[in-house]
Order: sequence, then C-alpha cells, then structure tokens
Amino acid sequence: MPSLAAISKIELPFKVNQEEAKQCAKNVFIGSFPQIERLLGAFDNTEIKTRNFCKPLDYYTEPHSFQNQNLEYIRISLEYSVKAIEDCISSAQIKKEEITDIIFISSTGLATPSLDALIVNKMRLNPNINRLPVFGLGCAGGVAGFSKASILAKANPDAVVLLVAVELCSLTFLRNDYSKSNFIGSSLFADGIAACIITGDNHSNKTKNAITFLGSQSKLYYDTLDVMGWEFLDKGFKVVFSQDIPTIIANNIEADVSSFLAKYQLKLSDIKNFIFHPGGKKVLTAYKEALKVDGDFLKNTRDAMTDNGNMSSPTVLYVLEKFFSSGFENGYGLMLSMGPGFSSEMALLKMDKN
Repeated sequence: MPSLAAISKIELPFKVNQEEAKQCAKNVFIGSFPQIERLLGAFDNTEIKTRNFCKPLDYYTEPHSFQNQNLEYIRISLEYSVKAIEDCISSAQIKKEEITDIIFISSTGLATPSLDALIVNKMRLNPNINRLPVFGLGCAGGVAGFSKASILAKANPDAVVLLVAVELCSLTFLRNDYSKSNFIGSSLFADGIAACIITGDNHSNKTKNAITFLGSQSKLYYDTLDVMGWEFLDKGFKVVFSQDIPTIIANNIEADVSSFLAKYQLKLSDIKNFIFHPGGKKVLTAYKEALKVDGDFLKNTRDAMTDNGNMSSPTVLYVLEKFFSSGFENGYGLMLSMGPGFSSEMALLKMDKN
C-alpha cells in the first residue's frame, strides 16, 4: 500500500501572537465598526495563541493591489515550497530525480504557468514529471491532496509522489473591506506551507513510523454552495464563509464517518488517531459533540490551530506531521477536512511504529 516517506512543514518568519494581531485589526477597523471592542472578542474566542504570517503585521495595514499581492503570493510560495520539498527529500533519503509526480494544492493565489511548473523549473526536477495543480478546494485540499497522491502511488508501485500544499491566506486580506466576514477572517486565518512524499510498494520505507493509505471518500453537500469560498472582486479575493458551518458538520459528520468506515468493516471505536483539520473553535466543538470519542482525541488538531491559526489546506498536514514526528497509537488513523462546496474529504490510514 502507498506509504508516507516524509513530511515537512514551514515556520514562516513573521509569526505573531494573537494579541498583536488583535491590536492590528483594531487599528484597521476602528473607524468602521462602532462596537469594535465587542467584535474584538472574536480574536479571544478562537483559542489561537500565535499566527503564522508571511509578512510583518505592518504590511496588512496598508492597501495593496491584487496584482501586487498575487506577485508576492507567487514569490513567497515558490521560495518556501522549495525549502519544504528539500527538507522532505532529505528526510525520505531519496534523490530529487526519483520523484515521478507532483501535486500542488492552493486556493489563495493564481499562477499560470502553475506553481508546480515553477517548482520543477527552479529545482530542476525530472522534466517528465507528472504534474497536477489543484485550485479551489480550500481547507479540504490537504486531505484531498494526500488521497490523490496516495491513489497515484497505489496505481504505480514505482511512484514517488510529491504533495505540496501552500496557502498564504493573509495575502487575500482586503485592507478597505469593512465587512464582518473580512473582520472575522482577520481573527482566524494564517499562512502555511507543507510538503510530503508518498511512495508506491516498490520503494522501501526508511522511516521508523509506517503510515499507509487504505482508502478515501469525498462528499459534496447539495445546496450549500454559498457556505464557504471566494467572491472574486477587482481588488482581490473576498472571503465567504457562513455561520452555518458548525451546524452542517454537527448534523452530518457522525453519519458520514460511520458510513465511510463501514466500507472497511470498521467502526469509529476502531480509530486510534484523529488527523482533523481544525477549522475553528466552533468546528472543533462540533466534531467533539457529534463524534463523542473518549479522551482528548483532537489534541494535535487543536495544538496545530493554537500554534499557527487556520492555514487552510496545509493545516491538516501540520497535524499529520505532529503525529509522524511525535508518535501515535498503533492502529487506524482518520484524516478529515471540510471545504468549499460545502464538502468533506476523508482518508483512512494504517499507522504502525516499526
């Protein structure tokens, strides 16, 4: 079965504590929200302590054109993607020429040629590499990308698949947008870059921790297209997300997880490791109340959010890296994230310490 050979994450240079981000938002929005002090409570309610940013806070207090922000998205994405990939290649103990496929996941910027082409060119990867750039999956992209990479490795036992997920959410911040959604987004979202290498059966796994892929499931919830996504404006990407997200999760997640696991003759009680995208505090509460799993089963998920903020698609890979590097229980693992559509992505893993 396809196995995880290496995973890496990036700590960006402008990490700030949530209190600093809160004060910055207050300075930006104070002239537009008469009840700014009450609204600022949103920053405290996230339970986020630090945020991963690709720019210093002062950058976000000034207006920037979409062209400027998108150029920065391309430059920073390429720089730190290469770093994450180099770390992954080193950890997997492979040569870069061995990589057969690259999947690039992102929803916070645009590039044609796509970022995967820029990566291949800059790193001088195999020019015959199979490329798959994916845009628009949002927070669901990390699990979807991991599943697609694993499916490619399952189809080709000789495959060495590189997955890269990049979201620079902060570069979509619209300085002169005084909507509530933009304000709430400023309390939650952050930037993240993660990479992993997944290999087919013909490659020996050199890692101490064996994480193999068993299967996946995608689901689109009808008539929820306006729940999460982007509104594309002349000035850039305007965030769209509904307060109904936790309710949708609460009403569906238990049945969705149970039906997925039943395909493998498993129950929720068989899962030992929960690798979930956090979303936010209310989403974590919805998971906890709906699934009713004993113990602090979302600790790594919550820690990833507390330490970095919601980084969209890479966040779940930061959670997976925590399990991979710090240990896990032998048995099954479940990856899960929700995203635009409204949609869910799940992957079933077998996790064993060698």
